[in-house]
Amino acid sequence: MTDTVETEDEAPIAEATITYLGPVAPHWEIRGVYGEREVIDSFRSRINARLMLLPPHDPQFRRNRERVNRDGERENIKVNWDLGYPEEEPQQ
Repeated sequence: MTDTVETEDEAPIAEATITYLGPVAPHWEIRGVYGEREVIDSFRSRINARLMLLPPHDPQFRRNRERVNRDGERENIKVNWDLGYPEEEPQQ
C-alpha cells in the first residue's frame, strides 16, 4: 500500500472568467485568462453545456454553478464569475 499526498496549494494550470451577458441568449461568455488554449476550449465547451440557456435567476443555475466550480477544482482551473451584480461572500 502506498500513501499518496495531494497538494491543494498547487498553482492553477489555467484561469477562466464566466460573464453573464444579459437576458437574451446566449447568456454567458467564457474567456480564458491564461493557460493552454486546448484546456480552456475543452472547459468552455463543458461550461456551455451546463449553462447554455440558464440565466442566473433560474433555480437550476445554483446547482450548475457548483458543478462548474467543482469541475474547475478537479481540473485545477481557477474560475471567476461576473454576474453583473455584487455577490455575498460565502460564510464558513
